[in-house]
Amino acid sequence: MSEYRIASRYAKSLLDLSVEKGELEQVNNDMQLLVNLASENRDLVLMLKSPIITHDKKLAVLNKVFTGKVSELTMAFFKILTKKHREAYLVGIAKEFHHQYNAHKGIEEATVTTTFPLNDALRKEFENVVKKISNKEVELTEKVDESLIGGFVLKIGDRQIDDSVSSKLKALRVEFTKNHYEKAF
Repeated sequence: MSEYRIASRYAKSLLDLSVEKGELEQVNNDMQLLVNLASENRDLVLMLKSPIITHDKKLAVLNKVFTGKVSELTMAFFKILTKKHREAYLVGIAKEFHHQYNAHKGIEEATVTTTFPLNDALRKEFENVVKKISNKEVELTEKVDESLIGGFVLKIGDRQIDDSVSSKLKALRVEFTKNHYEKAF
C-alpha cells in the first residue's frame, strides 16, 4: 500500500475519533506540533523511519518528547501506530490530518510563491483573492523562489495563477521559437 494511502486512512480515523471525542482542535494542534518538530529536527524523522531502532524505543522517545504537550488521545494514537509498526508514517499522517482537518472545517489551502517574503498588506491581498475565488476561509502558505525573477504563482487547490516573469519569458521563448520555425518553412 502506498505511503499516501496509509497516511490518509490513519488520518481519517484519527479525525473521526477526535470529532467524536470533541478534541478536534487539540488533536490538530498536536499534529501541527509534530510536523513542526519534524521539520526542525531531522533526527526525529530518521529515528521514526529507522528499521534498526526497535518499536519500543521509538515509543519511549515519543513518550519522552510529547508527554504533557499533547492530548491523551494523541498519545494513545502514537501507541497504536508503534504497536502496528507504522511509526515511519507518523509525520505523513500528521500532515494529511491537517489537510483533512481543513477540508472538514471548510478551509481552502492556497500556496503563494514570490521572490521575496510577503508583508502583511500583500498577504491580506492574496487571502482576499483566494476568498473571492473559493468562497471559503483561507490558509495561505508562503514560499520564496528567486528563480521566478518577479511576480507570483498562486495555487488554490488544483488551480494555478502564474503571473511570474519567468513564465512570461518562457511563453515568449515558445512564441519566438514557433515564429522562427514557421518562417524557416
